Amino acid sequence: MAIPGAIALFTLGALIGVAGNGSGGSEKTSAEPAATRTVTATRTVTAAPKAAKVEKAEPGPTVTVTKTVKAKATKAATTSDDAPSGKALIKVWGSAPSGVDITYGSDGTNLQGKGLPMSKTITVNSDALYYQVTAQLQGGGNIHCSITIDGKTKSGQAQGGYNICSAQLNSDFSGGFS
Repeated sequence: MAIPGAIALFTLGALIGVAGNGSGGSEKTSAEPAATRTVTATRTVTAAPKAAKVEKAEPGPTVTVTKTVKAKATKAATTSDDAPSGKALIKVWGSAPSGVDITYGSDGTNLQGKGLPMSKTITVNSDALYYQVTAQLQGGGNIHCSITIDGKTKSGQAQGGYNICSAQLNSDFSGGFS
């Protein structure tokens, strides 16, 4: 029973084709080819690169590395071992990129030091009222200074532009310095 519907559809298509010719099919068509229209479509497809196949690896053994690091000795206050008996040990150290002016000695002397680190040992005069060291930064930096006599140490620190590090040991009534 589907055949009569198919025949009707075929007949309807043939009638439309004849009607579209305009002449009912009685006129002849010319031998000239009909104008054609060419449509060119360009399609660009960019494919994403395929991901590399990742295989699951089994985790390897865990390795723990332990290092023992010895602490660096700091140049803080010195000990009596640094200054022999009857001597004064003067030290200046740190960072002074623009330089440092160092002056040291007793109340009767005015000695000049150069460069960092600086370490000087001088003989102590028992008549001196004090021994001192001063170091002035010439711009910026961070310096430390110390003076040690007979196991007694005084120290100082300066940081920043043109600041002064100062340390001084004074004589006491017993003939020593504190």
